[in-house]
Amino acid sequence: MNLMVEQAMTDVLVLGGGLSGYRAAIAARQTGVNVIMAYRAHGASPYVIGFNAPIGATDPLDTPQVFFDDMVRGGYGLNDRRLVRVLADQSIDAYRELAALGVPFAKLDGKVAQRHLSGNTYPRSVYIAEGTGGALLQALKASASESGIQTIGGQKVIGLLQDGGQIVGALLWKPHSAALLAIRARATVIAMGGIGRLYAGSTYPADVAADSLAMAFEAGARLIDMEFVQFEPVVTVWPEACRGMEMPTAMLGDGAQLLNARGERFMMRVNPPLGERGIEKAKMALHIQREIDEGRGLPQGGVLFDTRRIPPDRLESYVSHCSRLRSAGVDPAKQSPIVAPAAHSIMGGIAIDHHGASDVPGLFVGGEAAGGVHGASRVAGNGCADTLVFGALAGRGAVAGMLDERQRDWGRIVGDAVGALKAAHGKQASGVAELKGRIRNILATCAGIWRAEPSLRVGLAHLQLISDRLDRRTGADIAEVVELLEARRMALVARTIVKAALSRTESRGAHQRTDFPQSDDTNWLRHTSFRRGPSGEVIEEVIPIQ
Repeated sequence: MNLMVEQAMTDVLVLGGGLSGYRAAIAARQTGVNVIMAYRAHGASPYVIGFNAPIGATDPLDTPQVFFDDMVRGGYGLNDRRLVRVLADQSIDAYRELAALGVPFAKLDGKVAQRHLSGNTYPRSVYIAEGTGGALLQALKASASESGIQTIGGQKVIGLLQDGGQIVGALLWKPHSAALLAIRARATVIAMGGIGRLYAGSTYPADVAADSLAMAFEAGARLIDMEFVQFEPVVTVWPEACRGMEMPTAMLGDGAQLLNARGERFMMRVNPPLGERGIEKAKMALHIQREIDEGRGLPQGGVLFDTRRIPPDRLESYVSHCSRLRSAGVDPAKQSPIVAPAAHSIMGGIAIDHHGASDVPGLFVGGEAAGGVHGASRVAGNGCADTLVFGALAGRGAVAGMLDERQRDWGRIVGDAVGALKAAHGKQASGVAELKGRIRNILATCAGIWRAEPSLRVGLAHLQLISDRLDRRTGADIAEVVELLEARRMALVARTIVKAALSRTESRGAHQRTDFPQSDDTNWLRHTSFRRGPSGEVIEEVIPIQ
């Protein structure tokens, strides 16, 4: 396998091209250091529809403290309070910085408009009607360009550079070539998203598939709260052309209702008197799934998301959703889509401190790759708030935590990273794509919305068999080797999810055990944690809440 390896160097290397990555790169660059951003694509960021900031424009009673309390309550008490405080306070800073860049946030009656999303006491989600994610990315890209950040797009991160227990950069591959790029750095930020497409039926784009979590784990970082996988409650299953599109929970705050096949507004039965409002997403997903499981769903496999009840001016403020539905032949003012829960994101991830630092010197983490802030369930609107706040936090932390400049044996460091690729080179690999599909299906089956010991144990055994098979496989060229490494990392992260779900013998937030239906604060108000052992084994630990 002939590979061409080039090298580059910088002070701070940011891995990831979404909102978190841009925020990290800009925050680091503002201190005057050199920054390189490297990424394959933009992940889920283009699909963001708003983010929480307690600026009190719609209701002056909203404050960072109310936001803090909402997060801890919505996270079922499992949140790292240090990180919650950072998000509650610095989300306002993120909003102000983006507004200063000229982001055209929607306004109502001369004030910034804020939507009321599930799990929030007050309306606090700011947005851009024509598309929030796209507008934010456009503004941040322009800012990054003006500030002199070097961007390397279209390349896949395939490994971290390590030296004596420190992270000193990353190895990239240019797809459809034999070209590798080793970027040497004094600090590295992972901002590549969380589990992404690790589950069958996930709402995430294909370029996010748990690589970030596995690479950090392999480097010595801890993974926490991996059992808490959030299922987006209202994902379109009909019309078919819109399958996989998330319907905004803000629409429920604006008057939309959830109806079962009998025409019953079933959320009033389980959450009176507010119904669809004032309930966090994990509970909403459970109640929707129960309607489907007990035979009260529609034939398409979901419940009705009744958009006809939204006042016309509010409905039309959801520009992209209305446009997509009408393009599919469904006018949301007259006819409603059908929705069901779908695997979305993970509350867990790489453990960080309140500076965005992992346990490994030189490695910092921002956005959905980081775990701890959301506890057992993520309040609606906090996915984007997380990426914006903790991206910038990781960028600043990376500058403050840059490794000392020293003489390093770069030939050996880069050689070790390339050697890991060559160790997986051999005869042509077959069936790797099929094994990836099996991993996704196993997770969806054994670690979905409902979990129980028998299916979790079966799923874990199957995942271990797949891991063993993948460890014996090789690839005939660099493309096959990279796909093989992806599959191995998927299996690794999948195993931590199932192991954590097995260990937590209670139900809490997005983790629901049918054999342990009650919460158990006495034994389980704590984090599950995984780290790599000396021989590469997965070691499970329990750590207290900060």
